[in-house]
Amino acid sequence: MKTKFWTAFASIEQLDSTFIQRLYNYFGDVETAWNAKLSDLKQIEGLSIRKTENYIEKKKNVNPEQTLDFVKNKGINILTYDDDRYPFMLRQISNPPMTLFYKGDLFSCNLERTLAFVGSRRASFGGKEAVKTIITDLKNTDITIVSGLAAGIDAISHESAITNNLKTIGVIASGFDYIYPNSSKYLYEKMENGAGAILTEYYPTFEPIKFRFPQRNRIVTGLSYGTVVGEAAMKSGALISANLTLEQGRELMCIPGAINNTNTEGIYKLLKDGATMVTKGDDILNALNWTITRIQENKKTSQNLDEVTKLIFDIIGIEPKGFDEIQILTGLTTDKLLIHLTEMELKGLIEQIEGDRYKRGIE
Repeated sequence: MKTKFWTAFASIEQLDSTFIQRLYNYFGDVETAWNAKLSDLKQIEGLSIRKTENYIEKKKNVNPEQTLDFVKNKGINILTYDDDRYPFMLRQISNPPMTLFYKGDLFSCNLERTLAFVGSRRASFGGKEAVKTIITDLKNTDITIVSGLAAGIDAISHESAITNNLKTIGVIASGFDYIYPNSSKYLYEKMENGAGAILTEYYPTFEPIKFRFPQRNRIVTGLSYGTVVGEAAMKSGALISANLTLEQGRELMCIPGAINNTNTEGIYKLLKDGATMVTKGDDILNALNWTITRIQENKKTSQNLDEVTKLIFDIIGIEPKGFDEIQILTGLTTDKLLIHLTEMELKGLIEQIEGDRYKRGIE
């Protein structure tokens, strides 16, 4: 069983995927690469002598069997570069991760219909709503939503995928001993238990250090046929992901936003440089030339509603409305309005959002 040699390589924190890939490509076998002596490694053209010597020194303290047992005892699955199931799209990038650690059911996700969503951690309400709307357009299909499990656009992308019966993959910038940010803990749990999968190239004990986040981004975009940028300031991780998307030869798409929002400055630069504008799900399907089969559902509409419910539904309209505003426009008492709003929420006609406001449910 050669998986233990992949986990042994992965357990050495100072090694990067490029170094391991060079060794694997040269020897053609991971066990041979692991057991190679310094004199053998020095024959590899272009390999850093300093890195090679450091690697030889570090691996003296690594027992391959123990690294494999350590990972398996934590309930973590392993997918290696030499496995036929390794994602095709990820294999095509210049520096693919040699070992993927994952939880959840990765192969319940359609890896031939993968779509990344990236954007600001401090996303605006409008930016998050736009992402929700677009992902809702893709509901009940076999498209898999990929993102980085960060706050903001990442989190809303995963949430929207789960809400709309789409599989989702979260790529994290640490080992599984860490949940970062802690606010994403509930998403970790959902994705480990049926909603998709969480994966990382990092050994379980590796911390979420700053430099690992840009490295993580290449996997998010590398897994995907295209990337949708929700919001991005001029200097942001989302722009790094946008550039990676182009370098990897994938489709770059952007959601336009308010021109006075600093988080859309990067968006409009990308659009001016030729990125595809996305305002609805069909824009994504057209850009990627995807044909999908949709499961028909009964839509929630204002038809066949009683007079008061229809009035509230029409008042809320496109823009969210606060409780006080709805009460003034309907003239209802507080108790009666609360009863109607609660019934409408239970039916999915509306949903309550931050700031004691209500918006229409997904139509």
